[in-house]
Amino acid sequence: MHRLVAIKNESDIPAEFRNTPVSSLLAYHNFKTPHNTYQQAELLIGMCMDNRKKLNIPENFAFIIRAGGANLRYSEFKVSFAIAVGGVRYIALIGHTQCGMVNLMKKRDQFIQGLCDHAGWDTKTAEDHFMHYSPMFEIVNEVDFVLTETQRLSVRYPKIKVVPLMYKVEDNLLYWIKSDAPGA
Repeated sequence: MHRLVAIKNESDIPAEFRNTPVSSLLAYHNFKTPHNTYQQAELLIGMCMDNRKKLNIPENFAFIIRAGGANLRYSEFKVSFAIAVGGVRYIALIGHTQCGMVNLMKKRDQFIQGLCDHAGWDTKTAEDHFMHYSPMFEIVNEVDFVLTETQRLSVRYPKIKVVPLMYKVEDNLLYWIKSDAPGA
């Protein structure tokens, strides 16, 4: 099980994230803390490509990878670059409410018709495209997916702290996802 933890003030930030780039991210975005100046990225932010989300962060503060559902599985070279060359030691993985990658099969017909109407594809090519890629990107539940992806990235990059967060579209704030799973 899991739950979203509201971050309304400094004391709401979990102790393990205080005085880290993650606490800075939360302070900039949720508390509107004045921006510091950065010469290089402090962390990597992995978040969905959804247009409704805009983070309040300073220039040069973070590498940002946007991918459907905040799924970084197919962006691992970019993640590795941010770590190996960029020097980041923290990843903020940010899912969001009302994610379009949830239950993609319900959007199958709209997806196929949209490619036919707007991209000039034929129906068969659009169907094949959807059936090939949708299993890679479909998620059942935003929070569960972020926790699973956090675990996967933590195993892949054991020296990097990966922090699961949720952007609530309803209030435009970041929440920490607290896992109730043993060892989490």
